[in-house]
Amino acid sequence: MGAIDQLGFSFRPPERRVWTVRDLVASIRTHVEREYSDAWVEGEISNFRAQNSGHLYFTLKDQNSQISVVMFRSSARLLRFKPTDGMQVVVRGRVTIYEDRGQLQIIAEYVEPKGAGALQIAFEQLKAKLEAEGLFESSRKKAIPALPRAIGIVTSPQAAALRDILHILRRRHHTVNVLIFPAQVQGEMASSEVASGVRYFNRAKNVEVIIVARGGGSAEDLASFNEEGLARVVAASLLPVISAVGHETDFTIVDFVADLRAPTPSAAAELVIRSRQEIEEQVERLDGRLQKAMRYQLLMGRQQLTELAQHGAFGRMMDLIRRRQQRVDDLVYRMAHAERDLLERQRRRYDTLAAAVRHYDLRLVLAGVRRELDGKISSMAAAARNLLLQKSARLDRLTSQMEALSPVAILERGYALVFDTSGKLVKDAESVKTGDDIRARVARGEIEATVKKTRS
Repeated sequence: MGAIDQLGFSFRPPERRVWTVRDLVASIRTHVEREYSDAWVEGEISNFRAQNSGHLYFTLKDQNSQISVVMFRSSARLLRFKPTDGMQVVVRGRVTIYEDRGQLQIIAEYVEPKGAGALQIAFEQLKAKLEAEGLFESSRKKAIPALPRAIGIVTSPQAAALRDILHILRRRHHTVNVLIFPAQVQGEMASSEVASGVRYFNRAKNVEVIIVARGGGSAEDLASFNEEGLARVVAASLLPVISAVGHETDFTIVDFVADLRAPTPSAAAELVIRSRQEIEEQVERLDGRLQKAMRYQLLMGRQQLTELAQHGAFGRMMDLIRRRQQRVDDLVYRMAHAERDLLERQRRRYDTLAAAVRHYDLRLVLAGVRRELDGKISSMAAAARNLLLQKSARLDRLTSQMEALSPVAILERGYALVFDTSGKLVKDAESVKTGDDIRARVARGEIEATVKKTRS
């Protein structure tokens, strides 16, 4: 050692650094996160689980290796599909180390299916789920009224689809009432606003049918109409719903749960209301069919009547009817003749009486009758006065007798009526006990009291 020092060499053992496990893991994590802050990794999902917290956990693997993946709720809620085991996906995120277990993992910010797009996967998953619940069954579809008086439209007021619908409705039947519920038809709030419109019309019951309308667009533009919440609101609607979303080749979940799918918004307006001309033509056709049916029935009835007329029983019946008609005619003639005779006799009697009356002075006769009437009226008035006086006197006597017998009159003399708590009249002091509540009726008012001592 001395010789080595003399030649200018010095040897010192390396300084030993002892790490704690957490410090070592934290240091490695820092290096890894700096190097792999934005990594895209492809693999197959396994061991997938979704926690109540909203976080997603799964393993991403290929033939030779695997790595854990966690996707926190803030990113998971933006997923358009539900990841499942066996699905091939591409994950974008930050590679890090979970310090508690020293485990390499990816904190995912974005996941997309390999091959089919996320929106298509989400569409197929939700479609299969709702179809299994029976929400697409034709048996639950409600009929669209042929000529509704009021139509509710849920769409954006600025949408070209709304202008097309209103133009066709105005042309086909201008008297129909249209109520518009303004709603966004694209973006994060679109599905909730459209659902609010459907619920509003069901609550208000001011329309007979609802149209959910939006023009065409990409799959991303129409994604709001593939939301499960909106689909269930449309399926639960008590009013019939027509889906008029996108072009003829576009399909959304709302199309399947609605009572009727229209290929376009314009077609929805054509379907929801029939034109006045169509109605008039149908009425004309029905009128023609009715006339033909009536003519046929008349012809058949005439033929049956002809066949019956040739029957002997029909001839005998007609003979009986004719005899009855002849008797009726005879009775009518006799009644008219008797009426003329009666009128003639009454006229002759009147002439006789008129001639006899002319021999008397009618004014003298009337004066005598008037005097006789005046005398009788005076007698009747006097008799009525006497009768009223007698009745009044008798009424006074009876009133006096009744007042003398009235319990109130007895009470005026200082007596009282005593009742127990049940309202029964107390006649015996033994029927109440010390401490019982009683009520006494005097001439003017009532007195409530408590029994202190009873005496026999």
